Amino acid sequence: MNLSDTARLRTLTLQRAVVYDGDAQRAERVADVLRTLGLEPLLIDHSALMRAVIQAPSSPPALLIGDVADCDWRELGAALREQLADVPVVAYGSGAVADQLIAALGSRLQRLQFPFKNTVLAAALRVPIEATLEDALDINMPTGSSSAVREVSGLIRQVAAHDSSVLILGESGTGKELAARAIHDASPRRQRPFVAINCGAIPAELLESELFGHEKGSFTGAIAARKGRFEIAEGGTLFLDEIGDMSLPMQVKLLRVLQERVFERVGNHTPIRCNVRIIAATHRNLEDSINRGAFREDLFYRLNVFPIEMPALRTRIDDLPLLVRDFAERNVDAGRSKVELTARTMKVLSAYAWPGNVRELGNLIERLSILCPNRRVDVADLPLKYRPAALLAQLNLDAIADELPAIEEAEETEDFSSIDDSSVIAMLTEQDSTETVVQLPAEGLDLRDHLFTIERGLIQQALSRSGGTVAHAARLLKLRRTTLVEKLRKFQMLNEAAASEV
Repeated sequence: MNLSDTARLRTLTLQRAVVYDGDAQRAERVADVLRTLGLEPLLIDHSALMRAVIQAPSSPPALLIGDVADCDWRELGAALREQLADVPVVAYGSGAVADQLIAALGSRLQRLQFPFKNTVLAAALRVPIEATLEDALDINMPTGSSSAVREVSGLIRQVAAHDSSVLILGESGTGKELAARAIHDASPRRQRPFVAINCGAIPAELLESELFGHEKGSFTGAIAARKGRFEIAEGGTLFLDEIGDMSLPMQVKLLRVLQERVFERVGNHTPIRCNVRIIAATHRNLEDSINRGAFREDLFYRLNVFPIEMPALRTRIDDLPLLVRDFAERNVDAGRSKVELTARTMKVLSAYAWPGNVRELGNLIERLSILCPNRRVDVADLPLKYRPAALLAQLNLDAIADELPAIEEAEETEDFSSIDDSSVIAMLTEQDSTETVVQLPAEGLDLRDHLFTIERGLIQQALSRSGGTVAHAARLLKLRRTTLVEKLRKFQMLNEAAASEV
């Protein structure tokens, strides 16, 4: 391992984490995980570690220990107890090493298995859940809590740290470009450009110039030299959308670039080396295209290193409320009115087939925000295609209650400041006592403690249902994400939430 000098060790903060491991290759893999959590890894040996402990700054680093030889565990334990009492220490090596550390540090030590689950490691190192990768980098992951969406999100997180080519498959409108951007934003290339090009929208004779650039005068209309998308995306990610529509001659040229990482501008024979990550997407079945001779088999296997299948909206209809809420918030951010759908309307939309998938839903919500400003959207407000007469008769919508409690509707229209105690008693006695969810014990109860327990339990359920993703749990609870994070702090659930994330 590389020794770090004393001056560098003195500048350590909690934004860094020290890795102490005799296995250099594994230490590098641990370092990669730490980078995804927004921490800067520092790989050191025993002598450098002891200097770090003895000359510890006021905000010391976290410490991860693997398998090491010739370590004085008593000396290390004593130094950690005296100098770095608040430093999180994680052991991920063999049982023997962990046992020696437990003897030296006791309950302070946390044992984790390698390879780590990122969120479990984040909790162990006290990285707040809002500072983990997805939130700290503001990664726009696919919206939803269904198993299909959780699987896609998990694949995105897994492949992001690697430079492997990704092929995103799925119907039009399922969010393939969103997934590609999420991969880029979660990757080490996130500081470099993300460049997208629709291979089906550009004529075949112009696509070569768009991808590789051209020199002045290389063809009619080339009045100046121009960089192609490969040059613009240098160091970053190039997203080739609708790769299945690319012509066979261009497929040959693209394959050469992917194999040799070298291309030439149109009109110039000087080779240009490129360092870009390739993510491709298509709504076509490429294997069928191969059988028809419309797509090269060798290019398919070059692109299909890590396939991700985007689910159609009709197969994850349980995500509809979250998606509607997400699009409604985007409309508000864009200056349009907020859209609220009645339960009847949501039931009708849940029965629709959604051939245009999430894109079609987004367009509908935007249209409704214009047509129905500042009021709730009922079934009659939907375009006719979404409410055919046969469907309405089948759903028995009269039996579906509205989703907003009456008290919330009243708060929007009435002033309660003039209601006295006798009026409140009168309103309560008019209600059927059988509707009471909790019976008040004869001896009474501590209402604040009771509400505390209920609220914490509901938050735990929302986190579980959303796979531990805070943003999705906030949507289920109809809270802003920042509000939910504050509640997680209040209930001391930040580490618990991080550990439950997939």
